[in-house]
Amino acid sequence: MTSYHHSIDGQSSALPVGKVVCVGRNYAEHAKELNNPIPTEPVLFIKPSTALVGLGSTISIPQRFGACHFETEMAILIGDRLQQCDALQAEAAVVGVGVALDLTLRDLQTQLKEKSLPWEKAKAFDGACPISPFVSPVRVGDLQNQTIQLHQNSVLKQDGHTTDMLTHVIPLLVYISQFFTLLPGDVLLTGTPAGVGPLAAGDHLTVSLGKVISQSVIVSRD
Repeated sequence: MTSYHHSIDGQSSALPVGKVVCVGRNYAEHAKELNNPIPTEPVLFIKPSTALVGLGSTISIPQRFGACHFETEMAILIGDRLQQCDALQAEAAVVGVGVALDLTLRDLQTQLKEKSLPWEKAKAFDGACPISPFVSPVRVGDLQNQTIQLHQNSVLKQDGHTTDMLTHVIPLLVYISQFFTLLPGDVLLTGTPAGVGPLAAGDHLTVSLGKVISQSVIVSRD
């Protein structure tokens, strides 16, 4: 079982640690940089709870599967059961906002995609979702008016804005709930802006969401 636990505004949360529902290609420029078509509806995949680790002073990346890329994303913590919900129910269920790294074994993902195979091994491995502590939505404000940034060794690599999401947060939750029941303690990753790239041991990363979350970490290899 994961040793990760949710926290909100510096306080440990009683919410269980659930699945992570991720949205691929939710920023047009990111889809373009990987030569992927821009989707007409959300592209969904899931990471298990064992992918979650705290975005602390260090993160560890696998060394035996080729390149591991960073993808910086706004994370949403769910506090209520959502099943075929409407927008009001979805908005009420948001109890925390954070920032996460959707770590991606890019070489392995490419190999799997070339064989038309599922690519969970490249996205859902243990530790594939380092995530910050959450803050309450009231502290964040408008979810669609937030910057998302990642600096790698003091160089700005990702500089996005949540207004550019192809599908915004609340419509995403409504859409997802038509297919997957979201439970208290589940997390939504809302997609990454352009600028993704490989990580190396010793890299210094700073990831931030708006003015409320900023985390600095050192990359190591397992």
